This record gives sequence, structure tokens and C-alpha cells, in this order.
Amino acid sequence: MKYTVEAMLAQLGYTMNDSVKAQMQRILKNTANFMDIQKHIIQLNDSLKPFEAYIAMSNSNDYLKIKNESSLESLKKVDTMIQDWANKYKIKLKKVAGKETYYILGKF
Repeated sequence: MKYTVEAMLAQLGYTMNDSVKAQMQRILKNTANFMDIQKHIIQLNDSLKPFEAYIAMSNSNDYLKIKNESSLESLKKVDTMIQDWANKYKIKLKKVAGKETYYILGKF
């Protein structure tokens, strides 16, 4: 299943407006093989929600980011979930220094 920009935004919990749609368009173009991994991104987001982690659009780069704001008890478990997901689908992530955040660079 291929998601439209509007559907991706809705799945990630964003309110539609022209600025948000334009940013998501830039993210789609900037993320390698986005169409191949979009359903996996939504699935990961759904899996992360119970742990106070989620996928969002970055404010500083045209990428989606994974934010891990889970409790100290769950932090390592969520990080393992993220790494296992990336390995399974061959998705390249970039860790943000000093934060529990990863940019989704795409499938290479």
C-alpha cells in the first residue's frame, strides 16, 4: 500500500496545511527509496507509541526523525526496537549526538 502525503501526515498525527504538506514532500524526495519503506515507518510509529516514542518531521532537516522519550526503564528496549527495525528493513539511520533521536535517511 502506498500512502499519499496527506495519508502519511494523518498517520503521524499532523494537522493538514500547505506548509506541513510542503515539508512532507521535501522529506519524501530527500529520503532514499521512501516509497519502499513508508509502510514500515507507520508500523514502527504504531509500535513505539506505548513507550512514549514516535516518528515526526524534523524541524531542522528534511527527514523524518524517531524520538525516543520513553522512561529510563524502557529507553534501552525502545532503542533495541528501533535498531532491529532498521536492520530488518535495511534502513539507514543517523543518530543525533547527545539525544535519543534518529533521522531516517532511507533504504540503501
